[in-house]
Amino acid sequence: MGAFEVIVVGGGHAGIEAALAAVRVGARVCLVTFERAGIGRMSCNPAIGGVAKGQIVREIDALGGAMARLIDAAGIQFRMLNRSKGAAVISPRAQADKDAYQQAAQRLCEGTDGLCLVEGEAVELLVSGSGNRESGFDEATPAVTGVKLADGRELHAPRVVLTTGTFLGGLLHYGEEKISGGRAGEKAAVGLSGQLRALGFRLGRLKTGTPPRLARESIDLGALQQQPGDEPAEPFSYMTGELAVQQMPCWVTHTNPATHAVILENMVRSPLYSGQIVGIGPRYCPSIEDKVKRFADKQSHHVFLEPETRDGDTIYPNGISTSMPRDVQDALVRTMRGLENARIVKYGYAVEYDFVPPTQIDASMQTKLLRGLYLAGQINGTTGYEEAAAQGLMAGLNAARTLDTHEPVVLRRDQAYIGVLIDDLTTRGTDEPYRMFTSLAEYRLRLRSDNADRRLTPLAQQIGICEPARAQRLQSKLDAYATGEALLKAERREGKSLYDWLRTPQFEWATALARLPAIARLDAEALQTLEIDARYAGYIGREDAEVARLRELEAVNVPRNLRYEAMSSLRKEAREKLAALQPLTLGQAARIPGIGPGDVSVLRVYLKTGVGAPAHG
Repeated sequence: MGAFEVIVVGGGHAGIEAALAAVRVGARVCLVTFERAGIGRMSCNPAIGGVAKGQIVREIDALGGAMARLIDAAGIQFRMLNRSKGAAVISPRAQADKDAYQQAAQRLCEGTDGLCLVEGEAVELLVSGSGNRESGFDEATPAVTGVKLADGRELHAPRVVLTTGTFLGGLLHYGEEKISGGRAGEKAAVGLSGQLRALGFRLGRLKTGTPPRLARESIDLGALQQQPGDEPAEPFSYMTGELAVQQMPCWVTHTNPATHAVILENMVRSPLYSGQIVGIGPRYCPSIEDKVKRFADKQSHHVFLEPETRDGDTIYPNGISTSMPRDVQDALVRTMRGLENARIVKYGYAVEYDFVPPTQIDASMQTKLLRGLYLAGQINGTTGYEEAAAQGLMAGLNAARTLDTHEPVVLRRDQAYIGVLIDDLTTRGTDEPYRMFTSLAEYRLRLRSDNADRRLTPLAQQIGICEPARAQRLQSKLDAYATGEALLKAERREGKSLYDWLRTPQFEWATALARLPAIARLDAEALQTLEIDARYAGYIGREDAEVARLRELEAVNVPRNLRYEAMSSLRKEAREKLAALQPLTLGQAARIPGIGPGDVSVLRVYLKTGVGAPAHG
């Protein structure tokens, strides 16, 4: 088939963002997927956002990505989490109509000029034996040149982004039953794992799971606590404006001692505890079997009953992910209040899959062993739609940018949750499914959900991927912010400006608005950010000072393939870890577990003196 510049393998959330980002840069892109109808499928919980994840979605949007606009178009319930817990952890979340989300994603991909959709299974990477010294790789490093499909077709491109999700060597578990597949009813991708191993990549095995789906008409919803959405609904995308949506409620029930007894009595039939599953599951999103075993003292666990579509009949019981046999699932579900007569329309299962431990990619998402190959999503050991989409966006962006020898875009930890995510993966790695939490971001007061556009849209403008309307929207907010800040600082009360008064807990924002009616007429989103910045100015200032000190280390680039073995003043452990991880900056080197301040100082000296030059030099 014809030549492309970027090939994206996989039509999930990572693949969508990778393909669209590469198109925005100007590349000719091919998206390979098993079937067009599967693009954007929400195989687990039909929801977007949540604590820290909502911030990621806003960041994707600020860089021109699709996820925020898709959920705004398909959302059926919107909530802002943690409003009472402080600005750093306030996070948007929305329940989606999974069918509407999937259809919107498909329409977007099909209607994007420069994006070609190809149905098929990628079974082999096409590889050239020659490298490219100008790219910073050793000249012996092989390069990817395309992919081969199961039907024999070959697609050629100098950049390939793998976003295989749970399909790479996927194996489904329903109790004692095992079925090859990436998700229920869909086959696994079985050809690529062996080739990746042959190319020298280390692979691991992870697992995730999903709960059974319930027939809504079989549930006694009147017996349950109802959970409504926020009114008015707050959109995810900075470009949506006012969000007009008829919201649907969710409901809450709980497991109980009877539920736990059913699980414990049948634990020997669980593939998690029989030894049938070898992959490691997510620590912070455990199956109901894990919850009952690990938290034996707890008498109950929350279960949130969430509609999967606006007009359909299926309910997602968030909180009882399970791979128990089907008869056990029937029994445990019916022990819960409101679910006494519940009918399961799709049974829960666990899925095991191969992943590539992510210290084998660099901060641009490119692999260290195969030039031109980028990895994004669950193949890197993460879990969650949002984490996958963020990686896909950055992988597609950088795959396309490096075609014209542009420097890759690498977001800093103080710049975005996306930067924290990728730095954690590439510097520290993971041996269990990684998900983002606010606690992982040391500068979370800077990385709020309200200011992602201020943090990242100027970068999108700088690298040429920002549409004019988004730039205009941001400028309007910045102008409103500046006007409001000037008014607050000019108005004084008892010797202090209103801006300074906002730092005191007892001073209400409503008081400032009452004294300055002109502020109330300004952009509401700008005012939200202004109020938070004013209230937390002291804390943010301390974070800024710390960031300034750390940026000095980030400004020192480290050449790829340094001969660390020649740096005799470095400790042996430091030489081994630096050689294995190949950090791109001195700051990244300092964050490698086991690398101490003394090692960083020695490495800085070596970089200045030139000892330990790149092996190809």
